Amino acid sequence: MGLFLTLAFLFFIGSVFGWVLELFFRRFISSANPERKWINPGFCTGPYLPLYGAGLCILFLIASLENTTLIADPFWEKAVLFLWMAVCMTAIEYVAGILSIKVGHVRLWDYSDQWGNIQGIICPRFSLAWAVLGAAYYFLIHPHIMGALNWLARNLAFSFVIGMFYGVFIIDLAHSFNLAAKLRRFADENDVIIKYESLKSHIRSVQDRTAEKYHFFRPFQSSRSLAEHLQERLKEASDAIREGQDLVFTAPRRRRAEKDEQSRK
Repeated sequence: MGLFLTLAFLFFIGSVFGWVLELFFRRFISSANPERKWINPGFCTGPYLPLYGAGLCILFLIASLENTTLIADPFWEKAVLFLWMAVCMTAIEYVAGILSIKVGHVRLWDYSDQWGNIQGIICPRFSLAWAVLGAAYYFLIHPHIMGALNWLARNLAFSFVIGMFYGVFIIDLAHSFNLAAKLRRFADENDVIIKYESLKSHIRSVQDRTAEKYHFFRPFQSSRSLAEHLQERLKEASDAIREGQDLVFTAPRRRRAEKDEQSRK
């Protein structure tokens, strides 16, 4: 099987399994969902997270290079391998997080309450989690992955599923970018950065209070427009937003930039 096709399979598998992992993390652990509701995780509508898909491809490529290392000791060879996995996954997480903030004015996740965090985007705790996931991948999945992928490649039904996945994924991306444009426009007009997961949780709470039907795969669908939800929250919490304490918004971007500039001086 060609490398491109292998990576296409891995991206699909990683995206779907990553979505399942994040679904349970958001339900039982994440502080962005204090009411412990089932909330569709991630930026896209469908059951997949591209960050995990790209991550699995990176883990596969790094694990495939293990025999090229100059380290003779097997223990340190594996330690360096897992360190590289953690570093690369953390780098992917940082790039995705900083782009969402700088370009879309949306914070997809927030590690601000975690020790040693950098801009609330990455932190040692989750870098360690990436290392653990990398080790789990190396020992449990990588030794069997080529055989499994070759079997799947010979299975016509699965090939059809892969093709359908990428067709739906492209359409979903277009829809998600349209939503991102609306959020960016609101953020620009009000000089805030929107916490994506907290916003979804907030809308879910409002719908529960009003006995409105919740659409799991369309968490922003509501009897009220997205702008109305945002404006309502903005009016309720203007003081908290200015102090950077609000659950849905962070402090105004200009004010934070001025504060950062003053601290550097």
